[in-house]
Amino acid sequence: MANSRFAYVRSFELPDPLLPSTYIVCRIDGRSFHRFTEAHGFDKPNDERGLRLMDRAAEGVMREVPDVLLAFGESDEFSFLLKKDSTLYARRSSKILSTLLSIFTANYVFHWPAHFPHTPLQHPPSFDARIVLYPGEREVRDYFAWRQADTHINNLYNTVFWALVLQGGLDTTHAHAELRGTISSQKHELLHARFGINYNALPARYRKGSVLVRTKPVLSPSNPNGEVAVLHVDIIRDEFWEERPWLLR
Repeated sequence: MANSRFAYVRSFELPDPLLPSTYIVCRIDGRSFHRFTEAHGFDKPNDERGLRLMDRAAEGVMREVPDVLLAFGESDEFSFLLKKDSTLYARRSSKILSTLLSIFTANYVFHWPAHFPHTPLQHPPSFDARIVLYPGEREVRDYFAWRQADTHINNLYNTVFWALVLQGGLDTTHAHAELRGTISSQKHELLHARFGINYNALPARYRKGSVLVRTKPVLSPSNPNGEVAVLHVDIIRDEFWEERPWLLR
C-alpha cells in the first residue's frame, strides 16, 4: 500500500535526471564477447551473421523507442542518439539506460535463432551500457565520427591479423609481433602483397560499420515515426548530416 509504514524506503531513491536540452547518447557494449564469440564459433575477423544480428537488435530498439533517431554499430557495440528535446521517462538516466539495454539484449536473444539456426546458445549474451550527454551538434557529429574512425582502425588491424593467422600460418603471438608499430599504409600493403586482399574492396559493413537512421517522419496513423533504414555509409563527412537535417534539429 502506498501509505503503509514501509513506504519510507522510497526516500532512499535518488533522483537522476539528465541535463535538459542536451543530446543523449547511449552506448551499448558486449560484455566478455571474446569468450562468447569463441563459444559460438564466430567467423574471424568479421562474422556476417553476428553483425546482422546486432543490426536487428538495434533496429528493435529504434522501433520500440521513437525518440532514438540514429544508431551506429561496429563489432559488439552500438550507440544510440536520442533527440535533444527528448522527455522520455522525464529524462531519468537509470530508466532510459535500463530500457534501451534490456530491449537490445532481448532482441539479440530473440532473433538469435534466425541468424544462427544451427548454433544453439551455449550461455546468455550480456551487454553493459553508459549514457553521455553532448551540448551541441558539433559534439554529436564528432562522437559518431570517432566511433566510425575506431571501426576502421580496429577492422584494418583485425583483417591483417587474422590473415596472418588463418592464411599465413602464424600463431597469435607472432601475428601481433609482426603488426607491432605498423601504420595504416603498411597494413594495406601487407594485405595486398602477401594475401592479394584489397582492403578497400571489402564489404562496407566491415569497414564503415552500420548506420541505422530514422527516415524523415511521415505523419500518418500507420507510420507516425518514419521507417528505419540500415546503411553502410561514411558518417564522418558533412554530406551525411546535410542530407538529413531533421536528425539534429
